[in-house]
Amino acid sequence: MLRIGLIGNPRYPELRTALAETVALARTNGWSLCADPALAALTSTPLAAFDPAAIDLLVTFGGDGTLLRAARRLGGREIPVLGINYGRVGFLTSVGRDGAAAALTAFAAGTHRLSPRAALVATRLDSTNAVRDEHLALNDVVLHKGGVARVVRFEVLLDGEQIGPVSGDGLVVASPTGSTAYSLSAGGPIVVPYLDAMIVTPICAHSMGLRPIVVRADAVIRIEPIEPLVQDLLASFDGQESITLQPGEAIEVRTAPWRVILVRFGDPGFFRRLREKLHWGDLSDREQGC
Repeated sequence: MLRIGLIGNPRYPELRTALAETVALARTNGWSLCADPALAALTSTPLAAFDPAAIDLLVTFGGDGTLLRAARRLGGREIPVLGINYGRVGFLTSVGRDGAAAALTAFAAGTHRLSPRAALVATRLDSTNAVRDEHLALNDVVLHKGGVARVVRFEVLLDGEQIGPVSGDGLVVASPTGSTAYSLSAGGPIVVPYLDAMIVTPICAHSMGLRPIVVRADAVIRIEPIEPLVQDLLASFDGQESITLQPGEAIEVRTAPWRVILVRFGDPGFFRRLREKLHWGDLSDREQGC
């Protein structure tokens, strides 16, 4: 019996219909369902509470943001994630909103492939180097200023070796999957998702001598805010959760010892997805002007 967990963004009005169809399909095939409260409230059919320890497949209804939130909910469990895109880009999702039933049927039949993705673990350390807490991210860990836009400065170390002080609007540490998100917008490189690496990208660096760098996946990136510019300094995870750093605290980012497993169906490849979703290499406007 296939055990399916459901997480969705309830702001999409079509989700009531999609959820009803999923419940009917599960009943026909003998699958069990559990759902987070926001999604369960959209159906009159009682659904078990979402439990990542009791599912074989996680299905997300929403955009990339919903999938990122759901991936963190797995807490390091390598459970396949099937994203049904209700958003605009859907770069990480598996199929469009009309493909949910076919995708679930295909997954149950085993006609799919899995795309393991490296994730990040960010550890907050206090002034004595003791661990305060840990946070997970699939895309990126970002340090930036809260409130009024001001320059922030960090000391960045790679396995204890000083990379150098970074001065600017912030800093992005991204996984290969996250290289096409905030890091790319900040001028970072695109890194194919099956490489073992991390990307360190300054945001609006206040020096022409600072450029994004790609480092090996087993490195430890330590970021130490330089006082006195520590007030209202935030660390955010996938752009959805954030913490405020206190003076003397530091963040260490490393590759997680587990993977986030995305479901794919006859996927044509990473670069075709780039072309279709992000218009990579699109010169049609120039061709029309010639």
